[in-house]
Amino acid sequence: MHKVLQGVRVVEHGTFITGPAAAMLLADLGADVIKVEQPAGDPFRAFRGGTYSPHYQTYNRNKRSVTVDTRQPDGLAQFDRLVAEADVYIQNFRPGVAEKIGAGEARLRAMNPGIVYCAISGFGPDGPAAGRPSYDTVAQAASGFLNLLVNPANPRVVGPALADALTGFYAAYGILGALYERERHGLGRGRRVEVSMFEAMTHFNLDAFTHLFSESEVMGPFSRPSVSQSYVLPCADGKWIALHMSSPPKFWEGLALAIEKPDLFDDPRFATREARIEHQETLIELLGSLFRQHPRATWCRRLEAQDVPHAPMYTTNEVPDDAQARHLQLFVDTAHPEGGRWRTVRSPVSFDGQRALDVRAPPLLGEHNALLQQPGSPWAQPAAD
Repeated sequence: MHKVLQGVRVVEHGTFITGPAAAMLLADLGADVIKVEQPAGDPFRAFRGGTYSPHYQTYNRNKRSVTVDTRQPDGLAQFDRLVAEADVYIQNFRPGVAEKIGAGEARLRAMNPGIVYCAISGFGPDGPAAGRPSYDTVAQAASGFLNLLVNPANPRVVGPALADALTGFYAAYGILGALYERERHGLGRGRRVEVSMFEAMTHFNLDAFTHLFSESEVMGPFSRPSVSQSYVLPCADGKWIALHMSSPPKFWEGLALAIEKPDLFDDPRFATREARIEHQETLIELLGSLFRQHPRATWCRRLEAQDVPHAPMYTTNEVPDDAQARHLQLFVDTAHPEGGRWRTVRSPVSFDGQRALDVRAPPLLGEHNALLQQPGSPWAQPAAD
């Protein structure tokens, strides 16, 4: 893939997900990212007595790792050498922590006025909640988003760390805007980019707030699926399938043929979109009883033949064998730093038809510490090392 950010240097001072995720997105586009870690490493590394957890691997590919203790004079000097030639600095500490460890914006900008300084927090840089600890579930709850995921009949947290990952996306988005402005307008000074998990998830929850402000509607976990007419249905083989019928009548007509119920719309409960929304629970029961009669593969063939929007509801281990995933070369591998192969999902972004098939495994803790001992620029070693 074309490395559109080649030549951009990023110092990531992040732990867990938000900061590392933002830096990884930039690295996927070709930026040279040096991950600065405490000697004990990013806490997300810890796993079964080792320092290469699946959690850490998820957000740290295409980077280099150095261990630096900025609380010590020698470590701070090494850190300063990295920052002096960097284009971007990313941290996700609580407000005030960066200043305590010598990584506050004023200090870094004094040595590098052009640096884009990205500060990621839980609740923002100031205000009554600024000092509170925040993790994924906290941000989802505070933004109103978690209320749209929790099933009232079985109230428990579900799904992946959406708030963490999405905050990383928003941070990378802001950084790219600041880099473009700096280069496009020849600014000698970089921007301060700020994003909090609370702000990111509230913006991601925009649809719910738009309904609130325009219609005084407070959405719940089944509001959107009922309007979009979305279903998950078990099949005869115990596997599941998903339908997203939306509003075009042709999709419903195709479904009626696939389930061999061409008279489905003679029933006034299903005759119109509004009726189907109102009676979705009844439709779930009806469709559920029918889909249990055949295995999933049969239903996929029938639905595809009628151009019905559907997909098998895969478990994670099924996706790599999907024919479209194989065609798109969605899963790639590379040499593991300790031997063997390391596998991941490539970046979904292609440029001029070139897919991001080249990837570097997440670095071992301090794998690139030799950079700090070399004379001259610590960025001299090519990113591909």
